[in-house]
Amino acid sequence: MKTLRTLLAAATAALALAACRDETPAAPPAPQAMSADAVGHYCGMVLNDHAGPKGQIFVRGRAGPVWFSSIKQVFAYTMLPEEPKGLLAVYVNDMATAGADGAPDPAVWIDARQAYYVIEGGYIGGMGAEDAMPFSDQARAQDFARRHGGRVAAFSEVPERYVFAQ
Repeated sequence: MKTLRTLLAAATAALALAACRDETPAAPPAPQAMSADAVGHYCGMVLNDHAGPKGQIFVRGRAGPVWFSSIKQVFAYTMLPEEPKGLLAVYVNDMATAGADGAPDPAVWIDARQAYYVIEGGYIGGMGAEDAMPFSDQARAQDFARRHGGRVAAFSEVPERYVFAQ
């Protein structure tokens, strides 16, 4: 009987400790507004000097976002083995809100993992190379692909060969 009481006391203590622990994951950081001095991670150039959609990634242990001049660079950062893997949030501009001139609204960011991308369409991005176009709305992405070429892919469907093609 004493052994049973000891086991019950230990189980109760373990449950009490488990209940004290907060297992709820922290909310991801919100996207930041792109400041005039935001610099692209790979190119080292001021983002405002480049057209097209941009990206930002929050990494565990870093206060601010890592900035990207193009969407392919966002994908490369998530795929390259030498880059950090403690990603807290990945955001891209939403081209569904682009103005009549095709410029993305610099204040509108969407979760990159939930976006739809028009790839292989020949769109020339901010770095002067073919780039992906992110949309929050799949129908808008499909419409863009019909009008400008390419195909629509989810974040997880964008192939490495596309991201790293020259």
